[in-house]
Amino acid sequence: MLATLLIRGLGCLAFVGLGGAVPAAVGTEQDLSPRTQLAKRAPTCNTPTNRACWTSGFNINTDYETSVPVTGVTREYNLVITEHDNWVGGDGVPKKKAMLINGQFPGPTIRADWGDTIRVTVTNALLVNGTSLHWHGIRMLNNNVNDGANGITECPLPPGASKVYTFRAEQYGSSWYHSHFSSQYANGVVGTILIDGPASLPYEEDLGVFPITDWYYGAADEIQHGLIPPPGAAPPSDNILFNGTHGKLFNANGGGSYYRVKLKPGKRHRLRIINTSVDNTFTVSLVGHQFTVIETDFIPVNAFTAPSLFVAVGQRYDVTIDASAAVGNYWFNVTFASSGLCGVSNIRLPAAIFDYEGANTTALPTNPGTPPPDSLCEDRTNFTPVITRSPPANSFIATPENDLDVNIAVQNWEGQQRVYWQVKGSDMNITWDEPTLEYLAKGNMNFPQRYNVFEVPSANVWSFWVVENLLGVPHPLHLHGHDFLVLGRSPAVANPFAIPVRRYNDTADRASLNFNNPTRRDTTMLPGNGWVVVAFRSDNPGAWLFHCHIAWHVSQGLSVQFLERVQDIPGTVPINAIEPVCSQWTAYYETSPYKQFDSGLRR
Repeated sequence: MLATLLIRGLGCLAFVGLGGAVPAAVGTEQDLSPRTQLAKRAPTCNTPTNRACWTSGFNINTDYETSVPVTGVTREYNLVITEHDNWVGGDGVPKKKAMLINGQFPGPTIRADWGDTIRVTVTNALLVNGTSLHWHGIRMLNNNVNDGANGITECPLPPGASKVYTFRAEQYGSSWYHSHFSSQYANGVVGTILIDGPASLPYEEDLGVFPITDWYYGAADEIQHGLIPPPGAAPPSDNILFNGTHGKLFNANGGGSYYRVKLKPGKRHRLRIINTSVDNTFTVSLVGHQFTVIETDFIPVNAFTAPSLFVAVGQRYDVTIDASAAVGNYWFNVTFASSGLCGVSNIRLPAAIFDYEGANTTALPTNPGTPPPDSLCEDRTNFTPVITRSPPANSFIATPENDLDVNIAVQNWEGQQRVYWQVKGSDMNITWDEPTLEYLAKGNMNFPQRYNVFEVPSANVWSFWVVENLLGVPHPLHLHGHDFLVLGRSPAVANPFAIPVRRYNDTADRASLNFNNPTRRDTTMLPGNGWVVVAFRSDNPGAWLFHCHIAWHVSQGLSVQFLERVQDIPGTVPINAIEPVCSQWTAYYETSPYKQFDSGLRR
């Protein structure tokens, strides 16, 4: 057996004291090349001319759900979450309340090779908030206890405490991690993930992760409190940040510098676009260039080229960019759907700058480009995964049991009118100190109704779900513990509020479903007043959250949990391991000045 090699990750930075001064992020001209100091184990055959190969016996055609390299490598990271008042971010404007990982935004990149073990020690140095970190898109096979969804797989980590998350890099590609404690990640508890592996197209330069996010100057809990009374509508974001910074020319409030990325003329570059937003979905485009997509949400795809890409909250697109245009400066633009139904911002023209080597790196681009077509808040479902998944069409039967309808409700709570998002008539409201896995550890299957538990008992069968939206607001839906097949959905329209609700009709709509290796990812859009049909294979025992990834909406209850193969959970995950943190949380919460006011899942 290979000896375990421990590698201290670059995420282990100096501790920043509570309320201490933190340097503002700065926008500088740089390439985004991944940090080489990680002493990455070099693959034997992955070269700029043959990215499809990875190492002996593993390549782009290897089914990563059944065969993963054994590297013997453990990547270790230490992440400390701290709290800062009036923190000046990368756009030069103070944020009322920032919660940062290792004193920076975004937090450190978790980087590993396909097959490595990742071990992250998280320390909660917040003043009164609990926290938990979810590793977005990581499969966590037989490892539900490390998923990081407080109230589902664990209790929150109380202030002053630490815990270790351990999981394997079973997939490869690009993703992110974030707090799952109420709407906390809107304060900045976010970082990126980069797992090296094969790719479906050759490239020469890796520009690394490129997170794009909305940014709010107010404190997340105050914004969330403002959404509880009717009408419950989210405010526009104050800015859009590119890897933590933004330019001042079109900035609503001034300050900051444009984030600049360097391209090498004549080279093909890989860029890992990640939407780490709280609420905003958007379309991205690079003036004078095309995107060639090679991966979506950890799923390698047969390469296809597009002039622009709609990116929902939580989605990732790994693309290549050929630097074949004239040496110069080019806008990387973000645009919004004209309806405003999937996010709006006070920033008029969000953009970064891509500079060719040899160009004047202090100059601004002169060509604004042609705005891409209106996305209508609709993501693409017409690309082909490299690894095939094709469930039998006759295994899908639409029934009331697998129908999940989404709606909004106004209810009275302690004399106050509150807005909730409900699934099948119930908004999720978990209890922090009684997570689902603790119920199971005690042999108790009597879950409260508002835990929104849907059981998937059979092993290794396709589980189909019809999600119907009874309101015109679209939602980005994300599933933990799996990627899912997007079998079909109703078409997007410019104004979904102007049409009747379109429920799934098996007689009329079945022919539009695709069972032949359809689009597969872990996040997709639910159309306004429409439907989407998704499917996943019940091959991962656990309690897996399925939720809207608009932080405000999941905080208001828009989620369910799939309890998968409950009889197999005790044999695959050490559910009793949650007790130490739960005991710490319970002791803290008794005297905590801060009490739960929302679903608990996303101050």
